[in-house]
Order: sequence, then structure tokens, then C-alpha cells
Amino acid sequence: MLERAARLLEAFREGGPELTLAELVARSGVPRATAHRLAGQLVALGFLERSRRGWRLGTRLFELGQIVPRQQQLRELALPYMEDLYEVTRETVQLGILDQGEVLYVEIIAGHRRVSTPSRRGGRMPAHCTGLGKALLAFSPDVGREWLARGTPLVGRTPSTIVDPVPLARELQDVRRTGIAYDREEASVGLVCLAAPILGRDGIARAALSVSMPADGPVSPPQVAPAVRAGARALSRELARTPGG
Repeated sequence: MLERAARLLEAFREGGPELTLAELVARSGVPRATAHRLAGQLVALGFLERSRRGWRLGTRLFELGQIVPRQQQLRELALPYMEDLYEVTRETVQLGILDQGEVLYVEIIAGHRRVSTPSRRGGRMPAHCTGLGKALLAFSPDVGREWLARGTPLVGRTPSTIVDPVPLARELQDVRRTGIAYDREEASVGLVCLAAPILGRDGIARAALSVSMPADGPVSPPQVAPAVRAGARALSRELARTPGG
């Protein structure tokens, strides 16, 4: 029963902020009667709320999410550097970690000139098509070779997405050499991104920092690269001073 309740909550990951009963059933695979009963119980516990369309995630989940130790510490350390990076670039700044071959977005500063990105705080994106993901894979212990060897299909989100493991492996080596990863309209058409890893004392990426911008904007990724690299290095030094950093 606990597994089924978790599947109901997971249905909101890609399903939007509000779901009907039919959408909950289709996305979770939980039988309709069971889904309705569990949704009622989750409402009583504060994990879901009733909405005009059906249900939405409740504030209890938000409260619990704010005290996840790993993300909370990382976010608190990173926010001053992210704010500095935003002041320098005036572009969207993102912080992410690697989780099961995907980028989990821990924090995003969009600012006033909001650019349309496929990411959101708490959301996920495939690692192979994002600057954050490439930076994290490149500074894994084996430069992403184990992940590539699993044979996980590299889905093409745009015509520019790298879907062949061989050139992706070469690019990860380049990222390892330069310390900067690029997303060249690979996650979303019209959007480019560059990222740098946040390293622990062992040289392994604990997270990554990125800046996203319009592909046809006044600022190009190479212009922003020194600021992103400097911010990530400063944050790496800060992280190395923390327990377990």
C-alpha cells in the first residue's frame, strides 16, 4: 500500500501541478478505486490537497523537502555564489546534482529577464543533454564510462541532442580537460547553457553550477565561462571545508 501511495505522488513528477483521478490512475498504474481511497488518505495527512481539477501536492511535502540534509546544506552554501553569478550575467543560474543518470535541480535563480527553460526546482532532466549533467558525468570517478556502459537510451530532445555514446564520451573527456560543459540547444531549441562542476576534496563532482541563456541573446556562452568556472571553484573550496565535503 505504501508503494502505491508513493506511485500516486510520483505521478505529479511529469504530470503537472494538478491531476484528475483519471490522470492519477493512468500515470501511476494504481486501480481507480484504490487511487481514490489513497488520495483521500493523503489529503488527510497533508501530502495532497483537493483542487478544482482533482488533486495537487500538499504543503507537508514542501515542508519535508526543505529539510533534506544533503540538498539543504548544498543550497545554503551555493546561494550566495549563485546570486553573485546572476549579478554578473543577468541570466538564469542553476544548481543541480546527479541522481540515477538524471540531473536533479536543487535551486534556480531566474531573475527578471526570465528565459524559458525545461527545468524547474525539484525537477529532473536527462544528464546527456544538459550542461549540468555533462559536468557531473565528466567529473565522476570514471568520467561517465560506467553510466554509458549501461546502455541507457540517449533520447533526442532536439535535433542537436547527442544520442551516440561515442561522441558523448569524447565530449565528456573534453569537459574533464577544460572544466566547462556546454549544452548547445540540446535540451531545448533556442536555449544554450554552460556548466562547471562543484568538486569535493577527492576531485569528484558533488554538484554543478550552470548559466542558461537564449541562443540568440546578446551574451555568448564563452563570454560567461570564466565567471561560471570561478563561481564553481569558489563553491568547491567552500564545500571542501564542510564535513564530508
